[in-house]
Amino acid sequence: MPVADIEEQKLRRRIRELARRHGRWGRRLIYRRLRLDGWSVNHNRVQRIWRQEGLQRPLPRRRKRSRPAGGSKELLRAEYPHHVWAIDFQFNQTMDGRTLKFLNVVDEFSRVCLAIRVGRRCKAVDVIETIEELLKIYPSPTHLRMDNGPEFIAHALQDWCTDSGSSTAYIEPGSPWENPFVKSFDSRFRDEFLNCELFTSMLEVRLLAEQYRWSTTPTDRIRRSRGVRPWRSSSSGEGPDHPPALRGTGPVKGVTSGGSTCNTLLVSRPGNNG
Repeated sequence: MPVADIEEQKLRRRIRELARRHGRWGRRLIYRRLRLDGWSVNHNRVQRIWRQEGLQRPLPRRRKRSRPAGGSKELLRAEYPHHVWAIDFQFNQTMDGRTLKFLNVVDEFSRVCLAIRVGRRCKAVDVIETIEELLKIYPSPTHLRMDNGPEFIAHALQDWCTDSGSSTAYIEPGSPWENPFVKSFDSRFRDEFLNCELFTSMLEVRLLAEQYRWSTTPTDRIRRSRGVRPWRSSSSGEGPDHPPALRGTGPVKGVTSGGSTCNTLLVSRPGNNG
């Protein structure tokens, strides 16, 4: 068999594998993934194989809600890693109809999801425990951006922020666009994970959610914008195994003593320890 035919079969197999793994990706994202993996292919070749294999395009997404005119204001912008952490809740359910509550924590500067806590419920003390678990790995954030939900405006969380030196940045009620980075992650999380999985147990959803979180780290995720690197470059010149958001930028503050447990799965990726 000619070498060209062997390479063609390998490419077709890889495209089918990516399409099966990422059911919401179209041929353009498949093409970018192939280019990042080192394949010497162009758009036309990927499009031809995509059509010949009978692969389907993703269903159209719901149009985004327009922002009201005149209601915008200057928002706090993250200027360095761990400057602003954005926090938000999402809901789903297991196959028995019981509620699942997800707490997502995103670093706004690097767009990295730092944690996905999964539980049947999540109160203010659970939010604090999740943040404290993160502080064992990352520096304390300067600001926490969140909405006005009862878990976030509770005195326990506000007192904790005061003691740890972090300030709260609440968004206006009914203005989700003021928390754009975690809302963008929520949209992808819903579209690529929650709408594609059926959960039978709490252990299963925790493991799958953590697997998805790692798949969206800058070393693996394809940025939607053209010409944007998969992670923000830094002056230190460190390689892709050490993206800026996963490196500490100073001494870790706010770590409490004691072995409090949390439902967040915080594991180290093989090869990135130390």
